Amino acid sequence: MWELVKAGGWLMTPIVVCSILALVIIIERSHTLQFSKTVPSRLREQLITRLRENGDIGRTQLMNVKEKTALGDILATGLLYRQYGLESMTMHMQNRASVQVHQLEKNINMLGTIGAIAPLLGLLGTVLGIISSFLAITDGAMQDPTMLAAGVSQALITTAAGMIVAIPALVAYRYFQRRIIDINAQFETQAGLMIQELYDYQLLDNTHVAAPANSMTTIDERATDRLDVDKSNMATI
Repeated sequence: MWELVKAGGWLMTPIVVCSILALVIIIERSHTLQFSKTVPSRLREQLITRLRENGDIGRTQLMNVKEKTALGDILATGLLYRQYGLESMTMHMQNRASVQVHQLEKNINMLGTIGAIAPLLGLLGTVLGIISSFLAITDGAMQDPTMLAAGVSQALITTAAGMIVAIPALVAYRYFQRRIIDINAQFETQAGLMIQELYDYQLLDNTHVAAPANSMTTIDERATDRLDVDKSNMATI
């Protein structure tokens, strides 16, 4: 393996660095973007049940819920502003959802960048290798095939290395984008269901209650638009 890296020339260094960065990001995001860590399945039901039984949830308990998961941050924020009415709840939950989606997108664009740059580095190595071969020919390398082989090997190795790095990076980039969209959809669904249940069980402040129809149809349109823009940009690469 080390012999291949050396044969690829100095351009193998940035390609190897890109591969290490991509691997680290893939491992870290795979761990972070698990549904169990972002959208716990029964969190909303537990909060509503506690509210119905006790009539309220202490601020300390809600702050503890906020710190554990992304969905907990959104739902607990809404409950903290429950006494200010439906509109205030919705606004603050939207803000927290936007923050959480931004956190989930951390380093995802780096994967897309690596997927775009790695093949270009490989192509540059190919061009330099071919140039090296032609220069060897002009210097009389026809009598020594090893001089030609060095340039040809550099051209082939860097191209292959660039593709080996780029393909997994782009696949992971698309996968994580899809996962974030799914998680954001769960944010919207869970927040909307919680508001509906608060309304149905009359757990909202009566002085601020209004029918929650369509109040949470899109909890974070800005985050979804940002993901669509990222996908459009990658489609043009």
